[in-house]
Amino acid sequence: MEDPADFDLDHISLFEEGSTSIPTNDNIMDILDSSVPAVGMSFDSAEDVRTFYREYGIKMGFGTRIQSSKKGKDNEIRYFMLVCSREGKYVFPLPSELMTLPTQTNECQARISVAKKDSKWYIMSVIYEHSHDLSPTKSRLFCGNRKISLSAKRTLDLNDDARVRVNKSFRSLVGAAGGYENLSFVECDVRNFLSQHRRALGKDGDGQTLLSHFSRMRELNRDFFFEIDIDDENHIRNVLWADARSRTACEHFGDIVSFDTTYLTNKYDMPFAPFVGVNHHGQSILLGCGLLSSEDTDTFIWLFKCWLRCMSYKAPFGIATDQCRAMKNVVAVVFPETRHKWCLWHIMKKIPEKLAANQDYKNMKHQMKVVVYESMTLVEFECNWEKFITSFGLTHNEWLTTIYEEL
Repeated sequence: MEDPADFDLDHISLFEEGSTSIPTNDNIMDILDSSVPAVGMSFDSAEDVRTFYREYGIKMGFGTRIQSSKKGKDNEIRYFMLVCSREGKYVFPLPSELMTLPTQTNECQARISVAKKDSKWYIMSVIYEHSHDLSPTKSRLFCGNRKISLSAKRTLDLNDDARVRVNKSFRSLVGAAGGYENLSFVECDVRNFLSQHRRALGKDGDGQTLLSHFSRMRELNRDFFFEIDIDDENHIRNVLWADARSRTACEHFGDIVSFDTTYLTNKYDMPFAPFVGVNHHGQSILLGCGLLSSEDTDTFIWLFKCWLRCMSYKAPFGIATDQCRAMKNVVAVVFPETRHKWCLWHIMKKIPEKLAANQDYKNMKHQMKVVVYESMTLVEFECNWEKFITSFGLTHNEWLTTIYEEL
């Protein structure tokens, strides 16, 4: 970080997306403490700015987050704003008399705005005042400030390998630090770290074993396909593979595909995601398999694109999945011409959860199954569904209405 006391900020512009005012030398404060943000401070990277303001927030007693950012013509971020975590106004959906906790946002205006000029990042404006009390002794535990040190991660990793329970590992770290007040994380962070770490297939040499196995399969049959997604630490995040039989089957029976992630492995708790079709005998056939580190949009996009490439870019006419919104968005992106339907098994599984509160639940459940499983044509289903909805007074049931409209 450089001292901007003598720096001429008149030459810094906020580009075409910038603010309505540009700071000048007249509003540059004398910096007595380099840990306090001031107009004109420069940094080598955006991450340096975020780290600096986060540490300042910990010292003063507030949390921080990014409130907005803007890109330049090169599609790279050129400007962003860091604000107090209590910025904004949140309207709680419940009436005040039913609220157990008050809202945590206070329309706080404390913030800094940062812009990039050439290869440097400069603080363009600063607001110091907060609209709430600060908590320097607790700020390390605010959501954006919690962080597990490298030494603590190493200890947790060793304890996990030795099958030490998470709560005992956390208490050992508390004892080594001299108390809870000296830790910058809580037990929930430890559990999240270990959960993510267990999913890394690079652990215990399993990643290398998997790669070696796939390589041997490729040597035995050149049509064996596999793709591996690796993170920044060279841990395997996601895997897709399909043998020659699956790729051939997809050419003949890949028109309609079912994709499900409800299967889990025991050791890593990673979703096992098979692509399944149906052959001319009505039998299920495997068209590809995946192991996923998470079930978010980016992961599904990676998996679906790899599978599409594996199947010679032959997209299915229809695909059935569970009611995952992330998956729905991905299907629209990767398979824009494919008809997306929800899996019937997942829908029927939710009947007890959605309809059990009704007095005539047992009869209602039976009648719904009759409508779904015994309607042979579209016209017959429409007629039976209308009778079912009307007879049980379910016209305004949000779940049934949503399902009908979506399908």
